[in-house]
Order: sequence, then C-alpha cells, then structure tokens
Amino acid sequence: MTVQWDVQDKSVIITGGAGGIGFGMATAFVKAGAKVLIVDIHDDALQKAEKALSSLGTIKTLNADISSPQKDQKIIQTALDTFGGLDVLINNAHASKQKPFTSLTDDDLALSMNTGFYPTWHLMQLAYPHLKEVKGCVINFASGAGLNGQPTQAAYAAAKEAIRGLSRVAANEWAADGIRVNIISPIAETEGVKQWKQAAPEQYQHLVNSIPLHRLGDPETDIGSVALFLASSASSYMTGQTLMVDGGDIKLR
Repeated sequence: MTVQWDVQDKSVIITGGAGGIGFGMATAFVKAGAKVLIVDIHDDALQKAEKALSSLGTIKTLNADISSPQKDQKIIQTALDTFGGLDVLINNAHASKQKPFTSLTDDDLALSMNTGFYPTWHLMQLAYPHLKEVKGCVINFASGAGLNGQPTQAAYAAAKEAIRGLSRVAANEWAADGIRVNIISPIAETEGVKQWKQAAPEQYQHLVNSIPLHRLGDPETDIGSVALFLASSASSYMTGQTLMVDGGDIKLR
C-alpha cells in the first residue's frame, strides 16, 4: 500500500479559521487542494482570509458564533451544501479569560466551556453521520495550559482537558466506523503572540529559551503541516493521540 499524504478535494471545516493557528491551517489545506469552510465571528478577519486564500483554491467563509447550538448546525449544513459532504472537522476556536483560580467566576468558566468544550462536543455529534459516510476524521486542540497546569489558566485548562477526554472516548467509539479523532497541542507565533512579544520582550524570550528547539511554531508550516498529516491517509493508523507540536516543550509519557 502506498502512503498518501493528500487532502485534494476533501471538505474541511476549521473553526476560528480567520486568524492565528486557524488561518495557518486554512492556508495549508487550501494550498494542498482541500475545500475549506472558514468559520469565525470577526467579519474583518473573514474578509482578509477570503481575499488572501480565494486565489489559491476553494474556500467559503461563514460568520457564526460556535457557542450557539443552532449555529453549529448551520456550520455543518453550510459545508454540506457548499462542498457536497464533509471529510474533516477541525475544532480550533476557543475564548477564555486569564485569572487566578480563586478569582474565577462561573461566567468565566462558562465562557471557556461554551466556546471550547461544548462547540467541540456539538460539532462532533452533528458531523458524525457525515464523517461516517467517508471514514473522515476530527482534529481537536489541547494546550500546555492544561497539561502543565499553567497559573491563571484554570478555565482554559479545564475546557482543554475535557476536550482531550472527550476525544479519547470518541476515538474508541468511532474507530469501528472508520472515523479517527486526534488532538494537537501547539505553540505558535500568532498575531497575538507577536503583540505580546512587543509588549513583554523579556517574557517572550524566556518562553523561547525554554523550548528545546528555541523557536515558536509557524501556524502554517509547523501546525498546519501536522494537521494535514492527521487529515491524510499517512496517519491512517493513528487515533486518540495527543500530538505535541510545541518544539519539544512538553513530552508526554
């Protein structure tokens, strides 16, 4: 059997796809010939993404708040109506507030769960019958904040680790249907990180120095490439795994 690292003509949903890691992945998939639905809540970013990528391949943009179950249904239906099916679901979007644990409120936790965990759960359930038809895959996102217990990140860490648990269960349950579910835990030089670098250069350099490869990942070539791998037949014997795409920062046991 010849290994194929190919997503040509596959239908892909990327939430939070208009900026940061999401846009990096969208760029990688479009360049590889996939048909990509970019979901975001920022009109300006969606317009910029469409302008940047429409000449490279097939994309569709959708302004949808993933915290709404009704919008989650619209996201799946938009991919089906636009591309005729669904092969890959990438749950990337997530909003959260950083606060000390004792300062967190129920509303703070709800923000993280309602934009991270619950949309991942809902979109996976809604996508399931369509992914089953084509033996598709899901790519979810974890974070070192959850794996290491990063201070001030309790709400984000809780949601990310809940996503990891959900992903492992789905990987076991859906394996019989040919659906693979894997997780990426990234570190990347996003627009937000670049702004932080300017505001706190010493803290930024400390982070870079703590990473064995001494750099932050590129959203397209580093994170996007791993997402392409997980969406392709090159990873056909992998499911339920957390891939640390972080320059060696965390080594799972």
